[in-house]
Amino acid sequence: MTIGIPKALIYWKQPLFWETFFRELNFKVLLSPLTNKEIVEAGVKSSDPENCFSTKVFFGHLLWLDGKCDWIFVPRLKTNSEKLEYCPKFFGLPDLSKILVKTPILTETFDYRKEPFKKTLGKLGKKLGKEKKEVEKALERTFLREEQAKKKEEKDFFKKVQSKKKKIVLISHQYNLYDDYINLKIKEKLEKLEAEPIFIEEVPTSEIQNPIRQLADQIQNWPKFHWEFGKEIMEKIQGILNYDLAGAIEISSFQCGCDAVLKEFVEREFKQNKIPFLYLLIDEHTGEAGLQTRLEAFIDTLH
Repeated sequence: MTIGIPKALIYWKQPLFWETFFRELNFKVLLSPLTNKEIVEAGVKSSDPENCFSTKVFFGHLLWLDGKCDWIFVPRLKTNSEKLEYCPKFFGLPDLSKILVKTPILTETFDYRKEPFKKTLGKLGKKLGKEKKEVEKALERTFLREEQAKKKEEKDFFKKVQSKKKKIVLISHQYNLYDDYINLKIKEKLEKLEAEPIFIEEVPTSEIQNPIRQLADQIQNWPKFHWEFGKEIMEKIQGILNYDLAGAIEISSFQCGCDAVLKEFVEREFKQNKIPFLYLLIDEHTGEAGLQTRLEAFIDTLH
């Protein structure tokens, strides 16, 4: 049996976890390819105009997988371990996916307000005909692989922050930062401009737990978060502010209502620390030439 996973949107929340977990349960895994023009066009055509650009891209990946596997995995993400909510559009993805494709959708609702993550995984395993012990062993091996990947990422992070180049932190959701087609290869463009781009997602947990700046003093100036990514991004910003930054760039998908709110707080953090800030709004019409011009102008303003 082959399980398909759309390589977009919620995939990037845990890019190694799900494919490893299913393979450890002895299933074949088919990932959709990297985002390309055809995938974006298919997603845009099938999507409601009110959807954010990232959701449109997800639908394109979903359609690419249709008919190529036995199941397409689309989890329903409700709340995380801190019981903070994911984007509301994540809630309905399994239902919308069932409308768009003929391939059966494999799903389960992950909601920490109702039950632990492991218990929900057990239900998912049962749907696939796996015993509890099989799921537990697969989960143990998956966590080990994930921990190894995190250690490597942490080493890479400390190399970057020690670089003598102009360090630019890129702030956005994982599915914008790690998809080169969506962000128009912004990382590569900055490197060609002799800057050192650092994804906000790369900031290690240790940097968040023990920041030099007093996190408690900052929290009182933040909104009361109910979106998981809002609290996560703001905390990671406190961690990256411990280092010498030349500038910060926030990338947001067009029609992202959550980002429209968070942007004001992100920008204020950097401006209070006298760090130049650039806000980029991207959609299916964003051109590389315009982005290149804005990046060049931004880098030229940095000391």
